[in-house]
Amino acid sequence: MPRVRAGEVQLGWCAWGEGDVTVVFIHGNLACKDWIELAVPLLPKDVRVIGIDWRGCGESDRPAAAPDYSNYSMRQHALDMLAALDALELPYCHLATHSTGGIIAAWMLLMQPRRFGRVFALDPVTPLGMAFDGKQIELFRSMMSSRDVARAVMATAAATLFTPESLAEGGMPRYREGLGELQPFYERMLEQTFGVAEGVWLGTPFNLNLEKQSGDLGRQMPQITHPHLVLWGEKDGWIPSSDLQAMAAAMPDCRVVTMPGIGHSMILEMPALYAGYFGAWFGGLAQGSDR
Repeated sequence: MPRVRAGEVQLGWCAWGEGDVTVVFIHGNLACKDWIELAVPLLPKDVRVIGIDWRGCGESDRPAAAPDYSNYSMRQHALDMLAALDALELPYCHLATHSTGGIIAAWMLLMQPRRFGRVFALDPVTPLGMAFDGKQIELFRSMMSSRDVARAVMATAAATLFTPESLAEGGMPRYREGLGELQPFYERMLEQTFGVAEGVWLGTPFNLNLEKQSGDLGRQMPQITHPHLVLWGEKDGWIPSSDLQAMAAAMPDCRVVTMPGIGHSMILEMPALYAGYFGAWFGGLAQGSDR
């Protein structure tokens, strides 16, 4: 896979499609650019998707974490992405995000607003940030050192792939029947999780806490005028619906749609449905337009 220079690091990236409408995919925490892979063949022919790995994830460099995790902050990830877009000579594009990719995109939109058009956000962490207590931070430490713990917690990010009773506390996730290609694909995505950097494992909750405590980014939501379509799975146990409603109320052009029977990761749980919404939002746009 190719890599692109972004300041002090090189980031893994991949492009799918040859369309005139370019959409950059910003993945979530403990993930990588490949999470969109199953949806890509189902997208309109006029769309080109570019996925970029965060620093510390996928095929990107893994710099040692600073003591305060400042080199893995949401702002730093946004700066990395902007530098990568410069290197890839992409002066204008749209954004598709998942989970923590949402707050990274918010930083990008505020830093260089004219560079971006529409945003398609799946279960996003909003500019309000997120709060993590000591127990939750320790859970991330446990995930980093134990594959069993990581497997159990990560299953809650794609809950509909598993039998409900197997997701009970202390249990081991069991796939439901009839998943087909979704099961080996999820296993591949889970395997790459085990290789992310400490700065991602521990730096992400640390820095999302800082965003929540400061409130600075949240107060800038009215300045984000880019059209947003936000999808939220009603079974998502990670992202509070109240945060999304607050974002929709603060942003001038933001619509939230609740998806019944889906968890935090429709992109993995129902990639065809994800592709349908993606294509409806981005397909048919004139090059360089958000309308």
